[in-house]
Amino acid sequence: MNKRLIGLTAGIIIAVIILLLPLEGLSPEGQKCLAFSLMTVVFWATGVAQSGFVGGLYLMLLLIFQVATPDLVFKAWYGSSTMWLIMGAYMIAGAVKDSGMGERIAYAFIKKFVRSYNGIIISIFALTFILSILIPHPWPRAFLIMSVMAVVIKSCNIPKVDAIKIGFTVFAASVPVSLIFITGDSTINPLAASYAGEAVGSWIGWVKYMGVPAIVASLITMVLVLVLFKPSQAVAINLVEIEAKQKEQGPMSALEKRTLAWLVLAIILWMTDSIHGIDIGWITFVIAMLMSMPFIGNVLIVKSWGQVPVHVLVFLTSAMAIGTVGGATGMNAWIANTILPASLPSNIFVLALLMGLIAMVVHMFMGSVIAVMGVAIPSLLLATESMGVNPIVIAMTVYLAIASHYILPFHHLNMLVGQGEENGMYTQKETIRLGVPLTVVVFIVIIVAVLWWKVLGIA
Repeated sequence: MNKRLIGLTAGIIIAVIILLLPLEGLSPEGQKCLAFSLMTVVFWATGVAQSGFVGGLYLMLLLIFQVATPDLVFKAWYGSSTMWLIMGAYMIAGAVKDSGMGERIAYAFIKKFVRSYNGIIISIFALTFILSILIPHPWPRAFLIMSVMAVVIKSCNIPKVDAIKIGFTVFAASVPVSLIFITGDSTINPLAASYAGEAVGSWIGWVKYMGVPAIVASLITMVLVLVLFKPSQAVAINLVEIEAKQKEQGPMSALEKRTLAWLVLAIILWMTDSIHGIDIGWITFVIAMLMSMPFIGNVLIVKSWGQVPVHVLVFLTSAMAIGTVGGATGMNAWIANTILPASLPSNIFVLALLMGLIAMVVHMFMGSVIAVMGVAIPSLLLATESMGVNPIVIAMTVYLAIASHYILPFHHLNMLVGQGEENGMYTQKETIRLGVPLTVVVFIVIIVAVLWWKVLGIA
């Protein structure tokens, strides 16, 4: 409660100071946008209230104080397919989990490939990769894998100290692996693609430009986990209990078969969107709707709408509004002129590393990946406009820097949702232990990304 009160007070004070300061070159609407945006970020970072409540307050302040018109504030809902993709993805992810299909895949994988502690760690990354194609959101994926790992931990009598390491790995793996496919994180990947342009917005386009850097980030993260979180004792996998769990499931049910059929269709349509030209957001949402139809569906029911958390939609709308309204009011341009150096380096590697550093520093204070994207990417796109740098390089460099890095759990929602005894069992201590060396990894990944983009001819 003390932290929340301090955050509330600090946020209000910062907003008042910004409103009273004589900020040259910034319009009155831009000044109000900056004040409300910084206040909102402070509220998010200190947990003043649930992110949806804070985001909803921000949206209303923009409207009440006439910072922007409703069509601009709520542009996320009709300016792109992002919000519809998110709703469809949540329902599809829930169907895969509730039908038992995801758990069946996980048990089969562990039985065939896992025999040691290192095998468990590697299997977590492998399962996260496999399921990222089937379940287009990292949270249900992670909780599904965590439920399977709980069986492994119990059946193998793994001590608590090592169980915590396994739980932490489940959620740590979700961060870099979710960047490999655009549907790996249907919440923020499409948003990042919207800044980069249509070339990255397709399923194949995303893999083409982001696949290699994301795979490198995933492999280095896995190696770091193996080095930093060694087991206290050897682990022997109890295959008997795994087999017992498989037998409990019985043969593949009709519900699982229908779910699998729709998933296969969705994956085919996602992968061929550059051929048929249908936006992946519309594909995802219509597949979810068809999964509810009689005879051909009967997978989703009325309660399935409960899989879509309203507070997440409100939070995303507000976070996206920061960038949209910030651009329209001149806030983004003002920030770019204020915080960026007078001249940027022409060498693409030095430029990319500098952009990554700026994005990470802002992210350490703002906490929200989406909020930082909304401010940093438009600002850097404006600052580099005259340099002729491809927007894909700018947008994806910033996104790699902030979406693959964290120090504290609140810096990345994937890490925040897994923290706690009832979830991944880990605390801030484990997150910091991996997050500090990840800072170096981010710069390595940025260099790899620029090298890859040079091969592709866009850098």
